[in-house]
Amino acid sequence: MNIVKLMDMQAALDEHIQTKHDLAAENLIERKILALLVELGELANETRCFKFWSLKGPSEKETILAEYVDGIHFILSLGIEQGFVPEVPSALKIDQVDLTAQFTAIYGYISEFRTQLTESSFQKVFTEYLHLGELLGFSAEDVEKAYVSKNEVNYERQKQGY
Repeated sequence: MNIVKLMDMQAALDEHIQTKHDLAAENLIERKILALLVELGELANETRCFKFWSLKGPSEKETILAEYVDGIHFILSLGIEQGFVPEVPSALKIDQVDLTAQFTAIYGYISEFRTQLTESSFQKVFTEYLHLGELLGFSAEDVEKAYVSKNEVNYERQKQGY
């Protein structure tokens, strides 16, 4: 995964949105954190991993991947806002094998980041989110390709007044 490329793309999108919506002077950390939490919930909903009461299976893999990269957008945006560049681990070591446990762990890491806003807490969010992607069966190439595609969609949405 070419994190520099994705960070550059995210910085350009953030700048476009902030300019278009006259947000340059605003601190958007709280809103971006809430957006990330919402996106994480939407992703969990598509996987249906926690829905023990339902027999319906998860959404299509492409739908889940699209939701997953929404989270990548907000994680990168938070890093940019704080001046942090995430490091992509050379190998991911999955501690959790249960999707539900990984989702709830990430909620905790995001909450920790919110209270600490440190580079190490940011890196933990990023790394654990990558672990989640691996648990979902996504390769770094899948994620990068889907990110680029969704970034284009996000620009188009901005043009259309989304």
